[in-house]
Amino acid sequence: MRLLSLPTLFTAGLAAATLAASSQAFAYGAGDIFTRVGVAKVAPKSDNGSLAGGAFAVDVQDKTGPAFTLGYRFHDKVGVELLAALPFEHDIALNGHHLASTKHLPPTLTLQYYPLGGSESPVQPYVGAGINYTRFSDERLAIGELELDDAWGAAAQVGVDLLIDEHWALNAAAWYLDIDTDAKINGAAAGTVAIDPMVVMAGLSYRF
Repeated sequence: MRLLSLPTLFTAGLAAATLAASSQAFAYGAGDIFTRVGVAKVAPKSDNGSLAGGAFAVDVQDKTGPAFTLGYRFHDKVGVELLAALPFEHDIALNGHHLASTKHLPPTLTLQYYPLGGSESPVQPYVGAGINYTRFSDERLAIGELELDDAWGAAAQVGVDLLIDEHWALNAAAWYLDIDTDAKINGAAAGTVAIDPMVVMAGLSYRF
């Protein structure tokens, strides 16, 4: 009976040790470096203002493309993350007609709070707040020349990681970006375009 119980105890102990090691690997904490890669949709708000003294109602169209982030956890519950992407190219409707377009690059830095950070939970939600810088380029206008000024604005973020193993996780995140840009048409001030998009991203997270 005693000889039969030793393998059983050994197997049980090995299983417990494996489970403990797996749980410890799932725990996020200080010193983690991570990246998140996925597909992001940039959806400007519905009313983007008007140009040329109200002559043109502006409607900036949605755009979807690849995006990625890079982050660092300097505390179990606190970290920073930088959102980056290839330039998004948006069509711009004026009075309902697609007469303009622009590319923009919106790097966004947020300070993040993880309420379950440092725990063994496989679900890791987070919120963040920070600052956005938007650089516009390749502005085009069918009826003249369009220029959009680069802009600074506030940013807010919410997201969640669903852990797969000690390195990989499924990720979903959303940002609100305050983007207001002054516009010029043929070199003359024409008004302000309020883009203020929601950015929604889904993809994978990798922890180094």
